[in-house]
Amino acid sequence: MHGNHRHTRMALPSNPWQALWQRLPLPLQNRYYITLLIFFFILIFLDKHSLWTQWRLHSAQQRLDADREYYKEKIEEAKEEAADFELTKEKFAREHYYMKRPNEDVYIIKEQE
Repeated sequence: MHGNHRHTRMALPSNPWQALWQRLPLPLQNRYYITLLIFFFILIFLDKHSLWTQWRLHSAQQRLDADREYYKEKIEEAKEEAADFELTKEKFAREHYYMKRPNEDVYIIKEQE
């Protein structure tokens, strides 16, 4: 019985890298596919203008834009408060310290108790 059957053995590659290469799934054995994967990896993660960098810069820009709007609102509020303070400062000085402008006369009227 043994005579009719041929025992075929797969020849082991002499190069260990070739054995590893043959174990890879077929798409990964295609050198163009691998080149494309490496290109996309570089494009997404390693390049100076990579997608990862662009995403981080975009999110930082959005945060800075939001901060700019916030500070614009705060500046407007501070300007309004400063204008109000100028008015109340003059009123306070006139009422409590009897100050006046150079061309004015001040009359003090006290209520009788």
